[in-house]
Amino acid sequence: MRDKIQHLIAEIREASVQNLEEVEQLRLKFLSKRGLVSALFDEFKGVPAEQKREVGLLLNDLKNKVQERIDELKAKFDQGTEGEKATLDVTRPAINAMPGTRHPLSVVRNQINEIFARIGFTVAEGPEIEDDWHNFGALNFAADHPARDMQDTFFISTSPEILLRTHTSSVQIRTMEKSKPPIRMIFPGRVFRNEAISARAHCIFHQVEGLYIDRHVSFADLKQTLMYFAKEMFGEQTEIRLRPSYFPFTEPSGEMDVSCLICGGKGCNICKYTGWVEILGCGMVDPNVLKASGIDPEEYTGFAFGMGVERIAQLKFKVNDLRLYSENDVRFLKQFDGVNF
Repeated sequence: MRDKIQHLIAEIREASVQNLEEVEQLRLKFLSKRGLVSALFDEFKGVPAEQKREVGLLLNDLKNKVQERIDELKAKFDQGTEGEKATLDVTRPAINAMPGTRHPLSVVRNQINEIFARIGFTVAEGPEIEDDWHNFGALNFAADHPARDMQDTFFISTSPEILLRTHTSSVQIRTMEKSKPPIRMIFPGRVFRNEAISARAHCIFHQVEGLYIDRHVSFADLKQTLMYFAKEMFGEQTEIRLRPSYFPFTEPSGEMDVSCLICGGKGCNICKYTGWVEILGCGMVDPNVLKASGIDPEEYTGFAFGMGVERIAQLKFKVNDLRLYSENDVRFLKQFDGVNF
């Protein structure tokens, strides 16, 4: 038994291999379940009791030496040292590492922020998980308003008072609670609504809302602000129209359309063949909202607006399906390499 152990130690020391495949074959020869070392451990059962301690130490020493030699040979070829047949082919093309770039939605959001920054708007953000008060109550939503229904809102199952925000208007409330007028801010962020996913809608999307509170703010100020934004975003040729609408938190309220940039006003699936695309809702802040936030509506007035970043990007890049923005298809995203405004 001792002679066999010494013979194997000498064999592993003198072992010569030419590549990693031969190293693996050597490992299997010695250390696999049917290898030479395992065979000796099977023979160890028949060793007389008085010799077991000595032979056991020799067997363990053999196993350790074999493993050390295998590791040494493997490291040699992993590092490409002398003895390895494979050589570096310097004529092979280099790996084409694709550099990262900004997502098209990030590009558009940054442009929106920049446009409003030019006329004095600053940026504020808030939590995506909200309470009922900031998302609905303080915004003048009645207790039985349809927007509170589960078909529109994702509520947290552990509490009916906690939900995923449906708009960034909740950040407007938090801002008004902590700040005194004048307030001139925009609120970009991700929002969630339980809606069917289609070319024109998604259950997760991004908004940028705006708020201006001061003395003597009028609807004319709102109209001029939105006109400025539309022309800066889409070009001087852009036409807009304001339509009466209803929102619990503004009065009067409106929706703004821009001439469809995808079809040029001829009609397509995005503009529902009307030549116009709705891009935002707006209106004068309801006095009840000002009161709920601790602002005196007898002294201050203001306007608010909110737009979807995906919808703006859809028009800007003439993409007819906004689902493409969230599918992470590299073939689609790489088309925006270098896009900058």
